[in-house]
Amino acid sequence: MPIDTGDSAWMLIATGLVLMMTPGLGFFEAGLIRFKNALSAIMQTFSGLAIISVLWFVIGFTLTFGPDQGGFMGGLDYVFYNNVPGSEGHPLAPTIPGVLFATYQMMFAVITPLLMTGAFAERVRYSAFFVFIIAWSLLIYTPLAHWIWGGGWLAQLGVWDFAGGIVIHTSAGMGSLAAALVLGRRKGFSPEIMVPHNIPLAVIGASLLWVGWFGFNAGSALASGTLASYALINSQIGAATCTLVWVFLSWARTKKPSTVAAINGAISGLAGITPAAGFITPQAAFVLGIILGFGSYYGIVLLKERLKIDDALDVSSVHGITGILGALAIGVAATTAVNPVGPTGLLYGNPAQLGIQAFGIGVAAVLAFFGTYAILKVIDKTIGLKVKDDEEEVGLDVSQHAEKAFSN
Repeated sequence: MPIDTGDSAWMLIATGLVLMMTPGLGFFEAGLIRFKNALSAIMQTFSGLAIISVLWFVIGFTLTFGPDQGGFMGGLDYVFYNNVPGSEGHPLAPTIPGVLFATYQMMFAVITPLLMTGAFAERVRYSAFFVFIIAWSLLIYTPLAHWIWGGGWLAQLGVWDFAGGIVIHTSAGMGSLAAALVLGRRKGFSPEIMVPHNIPLAVIGASLLWVGWFGFNAGSALASGTLASYALINSQIGAATCTLVWVFLSWARTKKPSTVAAINGAISGLAGITPAAGFITPQAAFVLGIILGFGSYYGIVLLKERLKIDDALDVSSVHGITGILGALAIGVAATTAVNPVGPTGLLYGNPAQLGIQAFGIGVAAVLAFFGTYAILKVIDKTIGLKVKDDEEEVGLDVSQHAEKAFSN
């Protein structure tokens, strides 16, 4: 199949949009945590962009999208992007250059482990972070992405994930829950240490994430046209509806409409619509947005307020719970009227798809939770994981980077 210039132009734009999400994530997190740790969040996301980009170029892409090896891993044909075609497509994206497909997928590989920086914010040594994201990418993300997106055994069983609800959000969410349990609570864990230091900065970050998510979801069509258009409108409707649910729930609970609730609701909706964006109708996306709002909001109430688990920025709820709900929605509402080559869900006569989706989610959740737990325990026993009490007290900006966000 020849390269299509329209598809290629769209995917070049989509790649840039998804790249923009990583610094956007840094701003989002930096604004929501305490002033003394703001630069550490930006440093982790920005340097993580470089670390995982190189890792993906060297080995990650070939292990994920190389020729399937028994359903569990890709072959080594594409090490250092060798043999990745520039003038013809990859089998999974035949109308765009193979090197463009590989680089678009790089942006997904980059942001996935960095989502977890919100869970362990304010208390992890930078050296531990550096080792962790490399190990997590190779041991968790790469195999899971191959199993579902690279033609591996879960794909062969019929598990679907349009843009990453299982591969990205379920894995990062369950990994975040494991990280919070391994690290324990921050010093002085209470509502007083959870007050954002710069909400406008967080809104800027959320805005960049929302815009970038169009590349994330609509770009996952790997072409311009009808399917990308459905993914785009579903993303907008799911995010907007979930935002309103969060605003109304927080308004009812605190008697004041909250800006922080609005941006958390937007990210929850965007994360949750991701797996289903290319499989369901806009009407179903509206209903899913409502479900995502209630699920993520009360997930935080359960995990942080009731169970006292210190997932600093609630990644396990905002990404994990929503990713699970969105992936299950495929089993309920997927229709070939939106995606002719996609699955059919319960509402369209295929109840078995819901069970298949649940199995895929379960595999991802188990791998991410226990894999993350093991990786962090090894790091803790070797180079050390958590900063010392006095370093946490002074803040990671000074103790880890010898920098301040603003000079006096």
